[in-house]
Parts: sequence; structure tokens; C-alpha cells
Amino acid sequence: MKVDEFDYQLPPELIAQFPAPKRDTSRLMVINRENGQIEHTFFLHIENYFKAGDILVVNDTKVIPARILGYKETGGKVEVLLLKPLNNVECSKEKKIWEALINCSKKPREGSWLFFSSDLQAQVIHQKERGIWHVQLKYEGDLNEILEQIGKTPLPPYIKRKNSDQDFIDRRYYQTIFAKKAGSVAAPTAGLHFTEALINRLRKKGVEILSVTLDVGGGTFQPVRVKNIEEHQMHPEFYEIDPETRKKILQAIKRGERVIAVGSTSVRVIETIRQKNVPLRGYTNLFIYPGYKFNSIKGLITNFHLPRSTLLMLVSAFAGKELILRAYQEAIAKKYRFYSYGDAMFII
Repeated sequence: MKVDEFDYQLPPELIAQFPAPKRDTSRLMVINRENGQIEHTFFLHIENYFKAGDILVVNDTKVIPARILGYKETGGKVEVLLLKPLNNVECSKEKKIWEALINCSKKPREGSWLFFSSDLQAQVIHQKERGIWHVQLKYEGDLNEILEQIGKTPLPPYIKRKNSDQDFIDRRYYQTIFAKKAGSVAAPTAGLHFTEALINRLRKKGVEILSVTLDVGGGTFQPVRVKNIEEHQMHPEFYEIDPETRKKILQAIKRGERVIAVGSTSVRVIETIRQKNVPLRGYTNLFIYPGYKFNSIKGLITNFHLPRSTLLMLVSAFAGKELILRAYQEAIAKKYRFYSYGDAMFII
């Protein structure tokens, strides 16, 4: 299957640059897979599509302010996005070596130092594939606390604002209400639409809310570079699920109850732990595209995704490529807001 089959033209003005004034006031497109019907409503009314006994699975990962600004030894400006710490035979956790993206006018020299604050510096180790670098951090104390002080929210590259000093907005809104476990460099954006009031209404209706963890990594910013999607390799991402949650999900599936995933990250965790002899925590590089046989979910809440992206391929696998592309064209015609801060879709 060709990557070109998942392309579409999006007017730039439909790319959401800011979150909705209130999380649940975003628009909602509801797609019925059985009859192809498309409805238009608002996210705050999503409870009308749930019933008692449904299970809603959310991702409780937390975005870390992993974008740090500093200077090279030469005095030139540098921007670094910390992707994930390395913990293997070659790079033990104690060495504080991270995968990172480095943005500066000239390629940094291996062995050179980058300076961010008196509490945090980094030495450039070497460059890996696809523009990823290994850097060794130098700091004392808690890195998360340091990043909270000097870091900025790592927004996707398609969010471009005239005023760059608006991190205070994103610290609040580019984080779901479920966020507990720090580890992501991008938000699981389908969860951004939920409010505590909406979750309470769902619980009163008899919907059980379960949490899993998948840390969204730097691969979310990487395009699909192959022509045939079968040749694409997903970046491994850390996942975790507790035994009781896994048991509840598997029992619900066995009983035929509706398991509804919030976002592609929750889907990938559920589909991963459905496999035999898979640990409760580890790394998954599961790539879901048309032809994949779903064994778990019966509903998916998601945003509108980039053309040619693995996320668009996943929703196409669940709902059918033709139906999804038709829905996207309808969303464009009705001027829905797209991508991370955009509107939502509920596929049932």
C-alpha cells in the first residue's frame, strides 16, 4: 500500500494554532463505521454516545517541558529537544545520556558543550540516524524540576505563532487532565478535549475510566519516508499498564463490552498487551495500518491528523480508508480545526 494514498490537501488556515477557549467546546464529528453516517456536534455532548458498561481507556502520560534554549561554546544559539533517556548496556541510566534533536545554524561539533543554565549543560556525543543526537547531560538534583524552571513545552512544528512567549498557555492546555506520569515530548491530543465535569458525567452514566501509559516520543514529529507503508518502522515507545487494568480490559473484550480508546496511543497499548507473553511494561513499535485486524476496541476518539502520517493510517485501519478520507473532506468543507489543538472525531 502506497503512502500517497493517505494524502489530502488542507488549507493552512484550518491548522489550529491555539486551543479552544474551553476544552470541551471543540467540535466533534461522529462517524458510524457500519452505515457510514457522519454527524456533527460538540465534544461536551459526547456522553450521549456512551452507555452504561462502556470502558473508556485514557493515556495518563505527562508532557515534560523538554525544549531547552541555550548557547554553544562559540556563542551561537541552540535549541535542544530532549526525546528520551537511554538505559542500555552501552548507555546506563547513570551516564545521563539522552536522545535529542538539536537545532542551530551550524552542526554542533562532537565533544562540544551546550549551555542552558547554571544547573544544566550538555556535551554532544555523536549524531545518529534521522537527525537524532546523543547528548550527555550534566546536572545535580532532579532533572524534571530543572526542566520545569527553564524548559518550554515542545509544540509540534506546524504551530507557528507571531508571539513566541506564550508558553504559559501551552503549559496548561497542551496537557490532558489525566496527565500523571512524566515522559512525553508530545501530548496524546485526543485527551485534550476532556474536562473533569465531563468525566464525572460519564462515570454517573456507568462508564468506567481506565488509565494506561504510553510516552509519546520524537517519532511523532518524524514523517513517513518510504513509498510503501509496509516498509515503515515505528520508533519504539515506552508503555505501562497495571495488572488490574489489563485484567479489566481483557475481561470486557471477552464479554463483548465496548472498549473505547482515547487516542492512537491508548489503542497501541491495548493492542500490544493483547498479545501473548507481553510484559506489563516495556517498549512497543506496533504499527497499525489498513489490513490490521483489531481484536479489542469498538470505539476510538481521535483528532484530525496530518496527511501521510501513521496516525491517519491507524484511524483508516479502524474505520476504513475511504470513509476516513470522505470524513476529512467533509471536515474541511465545514471548516473544522485540524491537528493537535484542533477538533475531535469519535468513530463508533
